[in-house]
Amino acid sequence: MYNQDTIIALSTPPGSGAIGVIRLSGPDAITLTNEVFAGKDLTQQASHTLHFGLVKDGDILIDEVVAGLYVAPKSYTKENVVEISCHGSNYIIQQILNLLIKKGARPAKPGEFTLRAFLNGGLDLSQAEAVADLIASDSKASHDVALQQMRGGFSNELKGLREQLIHFASMIELELDFAEEDVEFANRDQLKALILRLITHISRLISSFEMGNVLKNGVPIVIAGKPNVGKSTLLNALLNEDRAIVSDIAGTTRDTIEDELNINGIIFRFIDTAGIRDTADIIEAKGVERTLERMKQAKLILYMVDALQTPDELDEQLTDLKKIDIPYLAIVNKADLFTDEQKAEFAKKEVLFLSAKENVGVEELKTALLAKVNLHSINTSETLVTNIRHLEALKQTENALANVLNNIDNPVTSDFLAMDIKQALHYLGEITGEVTTDDLLENIFTKFCIGK
Repeated sequence: MYNQDTIIALSTPPGSGAIGVIRLSGPDAITLTNEVFAGKDLTQQASHTLHFGLVKDGDILIDEVVAGLYVAPKSYTKENVVEISCHGSNYIIQQILNLLIKKGARPAKPGEFTLRAFLNGGLDLSQAEAVADLIASDSKASHDVALQQMRGGFSNELKGLREQLIHFASMIELELDFAEEDVEFANRDQLKALILRLITHISRLISSFEMGNVLKNGVPIVIAGKPNVGKSTLLNALLNEDRAIVSDIAGTTRDTIEDELNINGIIFRFIDTAGIRDTADIIEAKGVERTLERMKQAKLILYMVDALQTPDELDEQLTDLKKIDIPYLAIVNKADLFTDEQKAEFAKKEVLFLSAKENVGVEELKTALLAKVNLHSINTSETLVTNIRHLEALKQTENALANVLNNIDNPVTSDFLAMDIKQALHYLGEITGEVTTDDLLENIFTKFCIGK
C-alpha cells in the first residue's frame, strides 16, 4: 500500500536559502516531473544524470531548476526518484510542490522515503533508524556511531548470529518430523556451545548501550554544591554566554537549567541545579529535591565549594556524595579570593581550582572532563547499541537463549527447544525488520522529518 503512488516533499530545511531540493519517489516520479519540465525529455534519460531546464505551469514560468534522475532500482528508495534543485524562495518551492501535487503526486508523510527504502529492501530496520540518528548527530562521536550502523555494521553482526541459530532451528524442526523414530539431528553439545557464544556476544552488545547512549545523546553532567558557590556562573563560563541568572542571593536557582557543549567532538549536557541546603521555602525545597534526583541520573557530578568553606567541610560533603555512587570531580571555585594558606590546605585534596567569574581554570576543567569520562578510548567503529528498542529486543533474545541453555541441561523434548530458539530468532528479527508490525513501523518512521 505504500508503493502504489508517487510521493513528494521538500528535503531541505524550510525557510529562504540559496537552493531548495524537492524530492519525488514512486512509479510516476519521472513522468510527472517531465510534464512540468521544459528541457530534455526526462523519460529518455539515464539514471544518475542531472538536467538543466525550466519548471512551467502551462505558459507560466516558475523557476530555472536542475533535475536529478535516479531510475529504479538504483535509488535510495529503490523506486524512480527525482530531486529538483530550485532557488530557495518559499514562494518558488510552494509553487513547484503545488504544481506536482496537482499533477498527481501525494505529499509524503514523515520518514516515508526511508520507509520505502526499508520496504523495498534497500535498508533493514536498524539501518533505517540509524539514518534518523545520523541526521540528528551533533558531534563526531554520535556521527561515527550512526554512520557505522547505517552502513550495516550492527545489521551484519545480527545477521551472523541469526544464521547460526537458524541452522540449529532447522535441525530441531527436522527432529520433530521424525519424532516417532527418536532421532537427534542437532548435536546438543554443539548447540550448547553455540548458545553460550551467542549469550556472551549479546551480553556485550547489551553492556555497550550505556556508552552508546551517552555518545548519541550526550554526557549528562550535574553541577552541584551549596548555594552561592558559583554553579550558575560556571555554567555561563562553560557555555560562554549568560545562560543562567547569577546573583548574590542564595537560592537564586530553583530548578534545573540545561545546555549542551561540544568538547573535542563529544557532547556534554551540563545541568545547573539548585543549591543543596535545608530550606523552609517550598519552591526552593522542590528544587533541592530535583537536584538530588538529577545527581543520581548523572554520568558525572561536578561538586563545587568556594572560599567560604573549609577542606573539612568539603570532606564532609563528599562523604554524602559518595553514597550516590556516581563519579565526581571536586571543584574549588573563587580561587582568586583564597589566601595562600587556604590554597595549600585544599591542594592536599584531589580538587580543581578555578574562578568561574574570571574564567580562570575553565579550559583545565574541560580537559579534566574528557579524561574523567574517557570516551576517546572508545572505538566507534565497533558496534555500540544506541537505541532503546534494540536494547529491549536484545534482552528478550538473551532471556530466550538462557531458556534454550536451561532446556539443554535439563533435557526436554525437541518442541520446547524449537520454541525457545524461535523466540530468540523472533526478537533478533525485530531489530532488523524481519519481524515487523504496522504499529512498530509507524512508531519509528513518524519520528523522522518530512522529506527523508
